[in-house]
Amino acid sequence: MAPVGSLASSAACVASTSTVAKLTPVLRSHRQAQWRSPLRVCASASISEEGAGSVVNRRQACLEMATVLASSVAALAVKPGDAMAREVEVGSYLPQAAEDPSFVQFKASTKDTPALRAGNVMPYQFILPPTWKQERVANILSGNYCQPKCAEPWVEVKFGDDKQGALQVVAAPMVRLTNKPNATIEEIGNPEKILSSLGQFVTGNSFDPEEVIETSVERRGDQTFYTYQLETPFAKTGQHNLATATAKGSVVMLFVVSATDKQWQASEKLLRTILESFGV
Repeated sequence: MAPVGSLASSAACVASTSTVAKLTPVLRSHRQAQWRSPLRVCASASISEEGAGSVVNRRQACLEMATVLASSVAALAVKPGDAMAREVEVGSYLPQAAEDPSFVQFKASTKDTPALRAGNVMPYQFILPPTWKQERVANILSGNYCQPKCAEPWVEVKFGDDKQGALQVVAAPMVRLTNKPNATIEEIGNPEKILSSLGQFVTGNSFDPEEVIETSVERRGDQTFYTYQLETPFAKTGQHNLATATAKGSVVMLFVVSATDKQWQASEKLLRTILESFGV
């Protein structure tokens, strides 16, 4: 009969690998390597040795295997290019803007967001300085969990620079604002109505109509854009916010450019240029 300590060690080893064994196919598909089954590795670590020290060593081997596999799968969960986009300047991978080579062009595609892959959002584009970096959008804010039938607005993409400001693209389902499918923004309502519904997504927290200092309406091709300037002393996004909204397909697209007082003083002209470049 096997020693009690050895049996307990083997049971612990099997239990600790019962979950991670399921992850082996995922690792194979991503790394295209011949991985040994975690159970087999653990079993080899449990080759008969005697003494209390060997039991501890076998348990430690199993725990280390579980930790390594969990870390590997967590790393693979990041989309290709995400890490680079968040850690390096966009000028290293985005093309120069045709209209102004001092900026780069971002054109959203199906590889960029869950809504684009689901077909809920039409491709959009804008320019931004090459020194800005893409920021991570939390999963709960990205719409990833509710596509293709989200009932609440979600954040598509975010970019920023500590010295100049930040931008984000927000998509709001049309059904949240009107019962008419594929409505134009004029059919949904006037600029004040749109902002009263989406203002909190400009500021990042609450919205006060008295913070709006300028509103305008502009026609570009077949699209109408409502544009706003807000001074928002208590906004999460910053004390200064510029926003433009338009309707396309089944969503209202909201493009927001934000800055602190210091960023605004240094970069107001640049931020307005970014805002005016948005199209869908």
